Amino acid sequence: MTTTSRGFSRRRLLGWTGAGAAVAGVGAVAGFAAGAAEPDAPDPAGLVVPFRGVHQAGITTPAQDRLHFVALDLTTTDRAAVASLLRRWTTAAERMTVGAEAAPGGAVNRNPEAPPSDTGEALGLPAASLTITLGIGGSLLDKLGIPRPPEMAELPPFTGDQIDPALSGGDLCLQACADDPQVAVHAVRNLVRTGFGTAAVRWSQLGFGRTSSTSTTQQTHRNLFGFKDGTNNLKAEDGALLDEHVWVPPAQGPAWLAGGTYLVARRIRMHVETWDRTSLAEQESLTGRTKGEGAPIGQPREFDLPDLAPTSPIGEDAHIRLASAQNLGGVRIMRRGYNFVDGSDGSGHLNAGLFFVAFMRDPHRQFVPMQSALARRDKMMEYIEHTGSAVFAVPPGLAEGAYWGQTLLEG
Repeated sequence: MTTTSRGFSRRRLLGWTGAGAAVAGVGAVAGFAAGAAEPDAPDPAGLVVPFRGVHQAGITTPAQDRLHFVALDLTTTDRAAVASLLRRWTTAAERMTVGAEAAPGGAVNRNPEAPPSDTGEALGLPAASLTITLGIGGSLLDKLGIPRPPEMAELPPFTGDQIDPALSGGDLCLQACADDPQVAVHAVRNLVRTGFGTAAVRWSQLGFGRTSSTSTTQQTHRNLFGFKDGTNNLKAEDGALLDEHVWVPPAQGPAWLAGGTYLVARRIRMHVETWDRTSLAEQESLTGRTKGEGAPIGQPREFDLPDLAPTSPIGEDAHIRLASAQNLGGVRIMRRGYNFVDGSDGSGHLNAGLFFVAFMRDPHRQFVPMQSALARRDKMMEYIEHTGSAVFAVPPGLAEGAYWGQTLLEG
């Protein structure tokens, strides 16, 4: 289960409280634990997303507003040390997703002569729908002597790529999403510090303003070009389609990934100044949608099916046509991207764009054909460049008592 709710383990929460935990948003949390009625319209900032379930949270969970994504490299090849790290991460992550500190009493209630075991910037903040999702890179499997599944082969180079190795790859990744940026940053910061001596940060990315809805309950947000993004995205309610396009079936293997998925991350620099000097008519022609409503050109409403016939007003090189399932033999992915602005580039331009995140069963049968078509023919490529790239395997969700990566390391 990965839907947002207030239904977390009261036993676990009381256990932490008895151990001296300082629970963020304690009024709301304690009120629920005591059996108080849930309000008809709860404050979204106070929602708790279940950490355990069939699939990891943060994939089909209704996309939150903020992201902190980090890729890390191992500093050891000792499997026992990696298992110990993932146990500690699991415990801390589960606590933080209900608004608790990374460790009981971690910020203020321990030995004042020792460094706190929680950094404290989320004290007093609610859970804010925090989800933390773990991914495993092919390079980690190489270091531990575990065979890579074929789906984890390196992505091929695409036309126009300007990939920076310093913004790519990684042995592990952590995706923290929340409706409060400080909650997401706190989660990553505390997991990174817990990993000192075993894993070190390779690269990271902050994101805001989700660019894809992952639930039918959400409106479609806009990217930094001002257009609605991800209108035809797969949704959490599309159970059969998720089974077909997102979740790895047992027959596909390996066994430790059954019920999991693959994550493709791409950092896409958008040359917003050049775009801003382009006429509205040209912008809409390149996109294949109207800027205001977000409707396919020739249609009145956003969710109307686009006319992709040869005689359609949508051009042959329009983004909507090239990325469509009709153009790609039925290929679909679940997108979960975010906008970013990382200051300026030193030349008077914003260093801004889209941090593309997508989940799928097989990157080479889904993402590669899509990106190849876009790189070759999409005129929008004149306004963007891909500067970072990574692929991670995302293990399935956790049963009670299990830790992240357990089936991989102990199977």
